[in-house]
Amino acid sequence: MTSKINLYMRNYLLAFLLTTGVLFTVRAQEKPSEAELKTITYTSAFDNTARDFYLYLPKGYDETNDKKWPIMLFLHGNGERGNGKNELPYTLAHGPIYEAWIQKRDLPFIIIQPQLHMHGFDSVPNSYYNQRKLENHPKRLKVGTPNRSPKSKSDAPMGSLVTHPGYKYGTYGPPMGWETVETDLLKMLQTVGADYNTDASKVYLTGLSYGGFGTWYMASKHPDLFAAIAPIVGWGHSDLMAPIAKHKIPLWCFAGGRDHVITLNHFYSGMNTLEKLGHPDVRFTIESDMNHDVWTRVYAGDDIYNWLLKQQKQN
Repeated sequence: MTSKINLYMRNYLLAFLLTTGVLFTVRAQEKPSEAELKTITYTSAFDNTARDFYLYLPKGYDETNDKKWPIMLFLHGNGERGNGKNELPYTLAHGPIYEAWIQKRDLPFIIIQPQLHMHGFDSVPNSYYNQRKLENHPKRLKVGTPNRSPKSKSDAPMGSLVTHPGYKYGTYGPPMGWETVETDLLKMLQTVGADYNTDASKVYLTGLSYGGFGTWYMASKHPDLFAAIAPIVGWGHSDLMAPIAKHKIPLWCFAGGRDHVITLNHFYSGMNTLEKLGHPDVRFTIESDMNHDVWTRVYAGDDIYNWLLKQQKQN
């Protein structure tokens, strides 16, 4: 009896809607657009060669033209150098695009990821660059995600706090780094900012090892560009700190307590200089149990991305 009443009420309601012209169509909610990894070609100002860089567009980017997305410029380490063409996938080994594309994490940034020139590093006999193979580097899987690389092990003791800098490099860090392609990096930011839905008040800069040094350099030379910076296992020379302090760029620097590549004692002079110059927002985190690969923990976590998204240029 109850089913007949329900059928009657349904037919009555449908007839009412049809006769009154009130009939609604229910559409299934559209899924957000998938993340995309694009390859953008440019001409390097350093050597006038055609090269590519990666551009990551986050999930949901194509849904609306009204939303403005933060930009993150990522600078890789020394081991990921290459020709900017068929060797570009080496840059997927570490960093935010590794997390977003390879590990399929939903990171709400437009990410620019270039490749630093080789600068002759591959001409050294038995160099790492001549032994690496693309097939051994991480790739995005159709289903699931690949296993992460294990944490580096070290029998070395955790480093003690030494305040004397004793720099073994010049002002801009180890030789033939990201400072050599400064013009290229600026052009990438300009091009992506103009061609995509970006938020100019939320441009972030981060990098690891050689890229950490490059982060300090670019922030010092162009302090008006960045809403925040996050150099990882790359220290900043004291001579670079005045522009960063003047513009009060929020920064979060990371070092490894067991790192014997970029040793802990070199970081303190720059950090102390920032504080002396009145910088109000200096974060310095030492992962005391970690070797040089501090970035594996930092980029795999959520804290760095959440912190960056809170930073915004006021002007």
